[in-house]
Amino acid sequence: MPPVALLVITLGIIIGTLTVASANHWLTAWLGLELNMISIVPMIAKQKHPRATEAATKYFLTQAIASALMLFASSLNAWQTGSWDITQLDSKLPCTLTTSALAMKMGAAPTHFWLPEVMQGSTMTMALLVTTWQKIAPITLLFMISNHIETTLTLTIGLLSIMIGGWGGFNQTQIRKMMAYSSIAHTGWTMTVISIMPNIAVTNIIIYMIMSTPFFLFLTTTSSKTLQTMTTTWTYSPITTIIMMLLLLSMAGLPPLTGFTPKLLILDNLVTHKLTLTAAIMALLSLLSLTFYLRTTYLLTSTAAPTTTQSTALWRQKPHQNQLTMTLTPIALFNITILPALLT
Repeated sequence: MPPVALLVITLGIIIGTLTVASANHWLTAWLGLELNMISIVPMIAKQKHPRATEAATKYFLTQAIASALMLFASSLNAWQTGSWDITQLDSKLPCTLTTSALAMKMGAAPTHFWLPEVMQGSTMTMALLVTTWQKIAPITLLFMISNHIETTLTLTIGLLSIMIGGWGGFNQTQIRKMMAYSSIAHTGWTMTVISIMPNIAVTNIIIYMIMSTPFFLFLTTTSSKTLQTMTTTWTYSPITTIIMMLLLLSMAGLPPLTGFTPKLLILDNLVTHKLTLTAAIMALLSLLSLTFYLRTTYLLTSTAAPTTTQSTALWRQKPHQNQLTMTLTPIALFNITILPALLT
């Protein structure tokens, strides 16, 4: 891709998200979402491969349907209330439609079907953008309308997402699909509490982005795309392997790592609002996700590939990769160990 085109597309992605974050009018927010979508589609499709074209098509169609549904809901709300203000979403039906559209944009269940396929057909960098940056705009809009969202709707979407995110990752050998279901599960944790304590919901999704970013970058460095190829990382870079293991355990929510803190806060607030049964179901469903996190951790650290350092491998660290590893290691360690002390 030419550097000028890459610069224009990157600016489009950034400006689209910032437009949504600073919008106060539904049409402005819709414009920002469309700019963001149009900018990232060429990035997904730039690989000369049918899977990349298929992923870009699925992403475009899903996001276009969600945007059209959101525009219809906002027009219906303006017709009923006479206001295009985002925070004045007073009608029940437009609020439900808008919440469903934003959940579809983030890949929450039951409209999650597109996320694993899109991530599998994309590069690791694009998969990172889809699971992190592309969720900023929808979660911002959900935060702005959180006072009007029906708690029953968000709890239903959240529980379905946690269940499907855990169940879907069971038999996955492709890391990108496994991380897609991990993203669905973490989105479910965010959705369950968005209408009760939106600040904690935003904290949860931000911490997930902070944890998943170095993990995806480590995967890019080691050229790992399947669980089988991940078993060779210990031979060539033990530090990278240990950090990836800790990041996986942190995403699983094991104490005293970072990922445990937002889950504990979410469960605490649900119990405070007398949703103890929901909190118990969420805690039990999180064991599904813990299963494939622990399986990946076991493959990373407790098994050795039938190769030696003298044999041919899929990757060998180059000097620039060593520099990237040395840069990512302190960032990942900070995310793993320091945040619980800061938040508690």
